[in-house]
Amino acid sequence: MQQIAIIGMGLIGGSIGLGLKQWSAQNGNALRIVGFDEDLDKQSRARKMGAVDDTEWSLSKAVADADIVIVATPVGAMQQVFEDIGPHLKANAIITDTGSTKGDVLTWAERLPAHVSFIGGHPMAGKSGSLAVADAALFQGATWVICPSVSAGEPAVRNVLGIVGALGAESFFVDPVEHDSYVAGISHLPFVAAAALMRATAADSAWRDMKTLSATGFKDTTRLALGSPQMHRDILLTNGPAVARWIDTYIDTLLAVKASLLATDGSAPDKLLEFFTAAQDDRAKVEVREARANEQGEGSEGAMSRENVSEQMGRMFLGGLGKRRRTPR
Repeated sequence: MQQIAIIGMGLIGGSIGLGLKQWSAQNGNALRIVGFDEDLDKQSRARKMGAVDDTEWSLSKAVADADIVIVATPVGAMQQVFEDIGPHLKANAIITDTGSTKGDVLTWAERLPAHVSFIGGHPMAGKSGSLAVADAALFQGATWVICPSVSAGEPAVRNVLGIVGALGAESFFVDPVEHDSYVAGISHLPFVAAAALMRATAADSAWRDMKTLSATGFKDTTRLALGSPQMHRDILLTNGPAVARWIDTYIDTLLAVKASLLATDGSAPDKLLEFFTAAQDDRAKVEVREARANEQGEGSEGAMSRENVSEQMGRMFLGGLGKRRRTPR
């Protein structure tokens, strides 16, 4: 039986625990999962809801016997977590994380003991809420970024891939600098934009009446502003230059729309139509890619391929933890 410690019992940590517990129950109870959170109430709730087998009041005790440690705290807390757990990790332990940025996290991980392996991770999945809405199926079909440290051995990488597969996600290898640049545009800019729209409208003197008229469009567009302010702050502080570049691009796009709107040469209708048509086409392509991926996955050839990979990796990782692996790009 292998022991996994999950540090941080929020939405992601709780969902990982539920997913791995579910897999373990289907595979001879191959795993023992220990949870830790500074919030003792979260620890208690995680155990009651079946996300972990046990909890520890001490961080050092939580990781002391762990074969794999999953750090699922806010990214801003990870540097301190690495420093705190380092002296208590056993030889050949594997450390991975779920942080939304990877450059700083991998730098902080360099201070972990030489006898452990660190593999950076980032599950591209989530929803509003914390532990109360944790879901074993949260990662099904999601992309899970893998950024191994230069010192991580192949067996350690394979073990993390096994966890990803057991949770139903697709692993995706990417350089940490590229990762941070990509997510700055598709993840971090959206919650900045949502918060900015929320602040811009709520600061208006007419907001009291405006909000009574707000409907699905406004609520959907600003939903990300409901996220944890601390989490958003920490993500931006660990990815500042990349997010700033995307903000500049976003501002330029908005200014172009403004210029079209105020054009006095009669070109406004055509320019605005061209802008919205292009945006519609770009967004539709996202749906097409997802639909094609689903169709390929449902075909008999795809099913056979997944079965073969599952059988192969099941012999390699964690007594059968491996499931699927996406080919690195």
